[in-house]
Amino acid sequence: MHKAGFVNIVGNPNVGKSTLMNQLVGERISIATFKAQTTRHRIMGIVNTPDMQIVFSDTPGVLKPNYKLQESMLAFSESALQDADVLLYVTDVVEDPEKNRDFLDKVSRMQVPVLLLINKIDTPLTPPEGGKPMSPTEALGELVERWHTLLPNAEILPISAKNKFGIDLLLKRIQELLPESPAYFDKDQLTDKPARFFVSEIIREKILLYYDKEIPYSVEVSVERFKEDDRRIHINAVIYVERDSQKGIIIGHQGVALKKVSTEARKALEKFFGKPIFLEIFVKVDKDWRSSERELNLFGYNPE
Repeated sequence: MHKAGFVNIVGNPNVGKSTLMNQLVGERISIATFKAQTTRHRIMGIVNTPDMQIVFSDTPGVLKPNYKLQESMLAFSESALQDADVLLYVTDVVEDPEKNRDFLDKVSRMQVPVLLLINKIDTPLTPPEGGKPMSPTEALGELVERWHTLLPNAEILPISAKNKFGIDLLLKRIQELLPESPAYFDKDQLTDKPARFFVSEIIREKILLYYDKEIPYSVEVSVERFKEDDRRIHINAVIYVERDSQKGIIIGHQGVALKKVSTEARKALEKFFGKPIFLEIFVKVDKDWRSSERELNLFGYNPE
């Protein structure tokens, strides 16, 4: 008997979906930073054993879209409701359970098993103003009751993705729920994404870490050259921004800011690929790319 299935991870921004994905897959597949709206694509990470294949899928945080890029991100999240064999809905101990109720209503109508994961349970909680102090156990119990009302058919599991609390139990439960099926992908495959995708994600992660305000969300990274030989990998990448002023900020005075991003990205890429990297990064302006359907298609944001 062989089991296989799609286990899709959904939830609002910044609740720890990408950190959970990386813990479940055991590889650094998704960007995981402290900033919201980090994941823009639907990213698969595949776990294989001789008698099982779990295809995990990380998705962008659910939000009300303000421009076409966010519309595409929401489409990736909603597509994860269509093909899931098991759905992981991730929340945390501070999020309002009523947030994005429309999406939650869709989750409540699903016919496949739904595991509601309350993440960050090791976060110290302060009672609301005027509210009575509660022990962590009491606060968690009250939160579980609220979620049980909203998603009565879901199985609720408290976890800490960052500290791996509850992850082994979650994996065991997923394995129990998977349907019998042959494998969907080759058994040596770790993800559905090509190497170029992870180059752009790692560079974008460094931009998220080192720049403030709107800059990281106005940036897209395209890999124009990826040439690998026995000794090293040669990579040429382009950082696209929407404004000339943003280009100046990315490059920085005498190129110092861009050099820092390039150095940190190169170190991370060498760790990811396991060999020396020769990396060149350029910066170009592509005005209003986040609102252009043509540009979004070129950057791979068509969820179909």
